[in-house]
Amino acid sequence: MFAIISDIHGNLEALTAVLAEIHSRKIDNILCLGDIVGYGPNPSECLDLVAKHAKAALMGNHDFAVLFEPFNFNQGAEQACFWTRRQFEEDTDPKRRAERWKFIGNLPVRIRTNDFIATHASPRRPINEYIFPDDIYTNPGKFHSIFEKFDKVCFCGHTHVPGVFLEGPDFYSPDELDYRFELTDEKAIVNVGSVGQPRDRDPRASFVIVDENVLHFVRLEYDVGTTVRKVHAIDDLDNFLGDRLLDGR
Repeated sequence: MFAIISDIHGNLEALTAVLAEIHSRKIDNILCLGDIVGYGPNPSECLDLVAKHAKAALMGNHDFAVLFEPFNFNQGAEQACFWTRRQFEEDTDPKRRAERWKFIGNLPVRIRTNDFIATHASPRRPINEYIFPDDIYTNPGKFHSIFEKFDKVCFCGHTHVPGVFLEGPDFYSPDELDYRFELTDEKAIVNVGSVGQPRDRDPRASFVIVDENVLHFVRLEYDVGTTVRKVHAIDDLDNFLGDRLLDGR
């Protein structure tokens, strides 16, 4: 049994609530699919917690942007990226500063096992490609190419919208699945949703627990008000980055 988290985005309150829930279920194997930082007010603390608790972690597009440069980001996301970078650069502890940069720099873009592939975005373009539910109607050919890139199951995040894609192409949200999905011989792309910035109109943190061949989508309330107030208190973070958390958008 293991847990998969993604898209924490510097949201310490959401991450600590999720980690506490995972540990309360006696699960000590955690995989993080990236975007540990970006948008949120506590990038350093979140990075430290992922480094401590996750058995493996991947590179997300915001992690990549902080390490190198933001590409195709909107103004608010770009500004948050530069602010996040300063938090790492201005740490007065040189050892801790070096360890954080080393951790980000060593994040892989994909993990392959005998049972699954894991990426931040997609198996075709692991850092930046979005797989949206609407794509099953607007771009079905995209799914043919994506499903060719893996054999069984692909776990991803990036869109902050949890659910399961099948080869049809079809998409099923967690509530349509009763928050449970059984893996079969049919290929599946599983988006685990976002811990720190859900965008499916549900403000609760989202993650997935894998129990042999059964996936459980978990939603968890956290102290979102504290995170919003932190964002509002930081001039370099757009207030919208906090306000959106209240509505899950």
